[in-house]
Amino acid sequence: MKRLSSSFFQSLCRYPSNQMLFPCACLQGCARGQLDMEGALTARDRVGIQDFVLLDAHTSETAFLDNLKKRFSENLIYTYIGTLLVSVNPYKELDIYSKKQMDIYMGVNFFELPPHIFALADNAYHTMLAEANNHFILISGESGAGKTEASKKILQYYAVSCPSTTLLDNVRDRMLLSNPVLEAFGNSKTLKNDNSSRFGKYMDIQFDIQGDAVGGHILGYLLEKSRVVHQNHGERNFHIFYQLVKGGEEDLLHQLGLESNCQHYSYLVQGECANVASINDKNDWKTVRNALSVIDFDERDIQDLLGVIASVLHLGNVQFEPDSKGYATLNNSAELLWVSTLLGVNVQVLQEGLTSRKIEAKTDEVLSPFTVDHAIYARDALAKAIYGRTFTWLVNKINDSMENKDSSRKTVIGLLDIYGFEVFYVNSFEQFCINYCNEKLQQLFIQLTLKSEQEEYEAENIGWEPVQFFNNKIICDLVEEKHRGIISVLDEECLRPGEATDLTFLERLEEKLDSHPHFVTHKLADKKTRKTLERGNFRLLHYAGEVTYCVVGFLSKNNDLLYRNIKDVMRQSKNTIVRECFASKESDGRRRPETVASQFKSSLLGLTDILMSKEPWYVRCLKSNESQQPGQFDDVLVRHQVKYLGLMEHLRVRRAGFAYRCRYDVFLQRTKIFIRHPRTLFATEDAFEVCKHDLASRIQAQYKAYWQKGQFRRQKEAATKIETCWRGVQARKAKGRRQWAVKVIKKFIKGYMARGEAKTTDNSEYLAFVRQNYLNRLKDNLPKMVLDKTSWLTPPPVLMETSEILRQLHMRLMVRKYIRGITAQQKAQLQLKGITSVIFKGKKDSYPQSVSQPYVDTRISEQDINMKVLQMIRHEGIKYSIPIVKYDRNGFKARPRQLILTQTAAYVVDDAKIKQRVLYTTLKGVSVSTLSDGIIIFHIPSEDDKQKGDLIMQCDHLFEALTKLSVVANKQSAINVVQGSVKFQMKAGKEGIVEFSSGQESMVYKDKNGHLMVVSTRTRAR
Repeated sequence: MKRLSSSFFQSLCRYPSNQMLFPCACLQGCARGQLDMEGALTARDRVGIQDFVLLDAHTSETAFLDNLKKRFSENLIYTYIGTLLVSVNPYKELDIYSKKQMDIYMGVNFFELPPHIFALADNAYHTMLAEANNHFILISGESGAGKTEASKKILQYYAVSCPSTTLLDNVRDRMLLSNPVLEAFGNSKTLKNDNSSRFGKYMDIQFDIQGDAVGGHILGYLLEKSRVVHQNHGERNFHIFYQLVKGGEEDLLHQLGLESNCQHYSYLVQGECANVASINDKNDWKTVRNALSVIDFDERDIQDLLGVIASVLHLGNVQFEPDSKGYATLNNSAELLWVSTLLGVNVQVLQEGLTSRKIEAKTDEVLSPFTVDHAIYARDALAKAIYGRTFTWLVNKINDSMENKDSSRKTVIGLLDIYGFEVFYVNSFEQFCINYCNEKLQQLFIQLTLKSEQEEYEAENIGWEPVQFFNNKIICDLVEEKHRGIISVLDEECLRPGEATDLTFLERLEEKLDSHPHFVTHKLADKKTRKTLERGNFRLLHYAGEVTYCVVGFLSKNNDLLYRNIKDVMRQSKNTIVRECFASKESDGRRRPETVASQFKSSLLGLTDILMSKEPWYVRCLKSNESQQPGQFDDVLVRHQVKYLGLMEHLRVRRAGFAYRCRYDVFLQRTKIFIRHPRTLFATEDAFEVCKHDLASRIQAQYKAYWQKGQFRRQKEAATKIETCWRGVQARKAKGRRQWAVKVIKKFIKGYMARGEAKTTDNSEYLAFVRQNYLNRLKDNLPKMVLDKTSWLTPPPVLMETSEILRQLHMRLMVRKYIRGITAQQKAQLQLKGITSVIFKGKKDSYPQSVSQPYVDTRISEQDINMKVLQMIRHEGIKYSIPIVKYDRNGFKARPRQLILTQTAAYVVDDAKIKQRVLYTTLKGVSVSTLSDGIIIFHIPSEDDKQKGDLIMQCDHLFEALTKLSVVANKQSAINVVQGSVKFQMKAGKEGIVEFSSGQESMVYKDKNGHLMVVSTRTRAR
């Protein structure tokens, strides 16, 4: 195989790909092209080296990092290594992805403009069209390095740059809007990234022979279902749950039985970070809701899909408690009822499925009840299964909407956006699978770039100094090797009869991998390493560094079992999505299903086969810092990523290797003419130069004339036909409108004339119009307050009864809303006010003014009551106290006192002395006047020697005090509202009189006749 040297390629690449360079002009063209390119660059774009291949110190890691840092400081986040694109995440928005930028990079040679992801996407696209073969773009890097954003930018570029028609726009819209939907259902906040992909996605974008994007297909890999039921501290569940709860409309949430508060749902609060400043769940909800409609989801699909999401939230709130035998019983039937309603299954059958399992014994089936732990496991397993299968259904639904049914030949560009390498404080089964996936992709990168190219040079006896690199095949074999690999041991332990646990799995690993250099456990480690390892952990030395995994949960997550009777319940679901996801065609025999790790391993092998059949392009994403802060460049972190991604080794191969490589058969197929002697080529070019302009002019003139004639004829015929059809359509529409108007007017005239008669065919439509009109006006003028009795619209005669029913219903609804909205304190106030109303309404003048005044628990705090008095009466339990004015029985002298109500008696207190104690059992009655005064008279039996006679008091809060008395002493019937005057016992055998009257000014005084005169002002009628 013949190749061009690297230096020659650097000059060749600056020319359009469809031009041929001759050796005699090559050096001059190279120098001139380089000068033109450098002259076109702005000062900003000269910062650093745009292609690491041109770096002088290409073997120096420090020079490599300095160049990256220099460009990063000027917001130049992209740099080439040949055709490989290195991207450094800036953690901020940059104005380099606009439509204008896309136009600049369309159809331009790869190295003519500064490095950009648009340049790589455009070059992959035009190479695919030119070579008519399939390509893929591999985007790799750690979690949080910007892989998902890179894939979205590439997809947006293809949506804008490809040819456009209405049909193609629909396809592109669906491809673009599949991103926010899949991100909502498959991404979440982790400690490393606020929008971390928790599933792998490979999308094929299909192009026809003209280069139009005509379809797409998505493959999903290993959704992290365990996140549905558990999140580590500082992490969230999948975005869709928070988007629905926070952004869902009130009616929708009511329909789903949800509240707009994430704290109410067990599955959403485990990470304690439901609210994240960088995530706007309400806006994201609107985007997802709109995207579902564009992707061709009908309302039934959307309703069922949201029902599934809501059912998972309700399922997380289902709690269990043990009965007397230790078996699980349901603690919250309301949540389970919502689950059964949303999934469309019988609530009793669902409850049975969550609290017991069916065991087959020959021909019989026996129900085995669960303990609380087993019930929680079954609940979580069901939640994970529902969500995981719904996600698969969602991907298939999106694929159906993007499917291209045209059987003609198509080429594709694959876009691989898969979870990045992860290292958390606690790493479990999910991180093991994710990092294994990254090992496989790194192995693919090594195979296609470093290993195969060097082997090819050696096979063709080309002088070559080998570039050393770390081949991670040893780690891939450690994970996936048959019978000895970690996945094989894990599957054996899952299938082994007996008591298999996570720790026995760890012991089996120690037996089989005790001498492996990339595997270590607490038992196998040396004394120094053992201090950093727990007994339940094992450590793998990945290509990206050491990762310690906790084996807890490995077996259960790998099995991912769902009890058969729960599957049977789901198959009965009336929710079409759930019923389809748990279709009966699924194998339900005694054979155990394939484990999660084996499924993932098989899918990765399939993905590798897909990628190996296509031409690769690479985007290597780097994190600039761990704290996701803009403008920070962590040299140590970036150096580590550069090292384990093999970028330095790749640079050495690109620098020393040949830039253009092509198989012989492909080269022969693309190259049509071979010329042996240069003079033949020169003679051919001279002859062509002489006649090409004349030939071009003739052909152009003939073609233009022919094309213009045909165009004019077609336009004339089309205009005539359109005009004829348009006039006919307009005439028929006008005639139809007139006929319809005549019929409607006739019917309404007849209906109006017969409006007072019983319903007939003549007046039915008119009456219907009257009813509709009244109801529409009523809808916009409903009373807003319970006390509004006058604003109800007067109904027409035909709707008198209906109007009254509606008025009563609306009144009940307002009352119900008001009652539901009151607090416990308000309820207590209303109860007290109700008692006051029963006693005083319509009897005492000042009652209406007291309604709006709230009652308090007491008017005198315990600190204001004398300590000696407090010690004497505290054991009776003080219920209420208030300042009063007491009038002596003989001279009616006013004396300030305190009235204290306890559980058993009323006390009149003067500073440190109890003046009078009135037991509730001896209280004959209480008298007040009908006027607005505050006089209260306690009637006490004269037979009681301890009492001095009836008690006369004046109280500013009469209604509150007497209502409290009636509640505490149960003396509601003993309170009397009297008119005119009241007799009272001054002492045994002697009576006095209190006379009540109205006047201009309130006063209390002793009259000449010896009576106590109480004058009160008149109150305004309300």
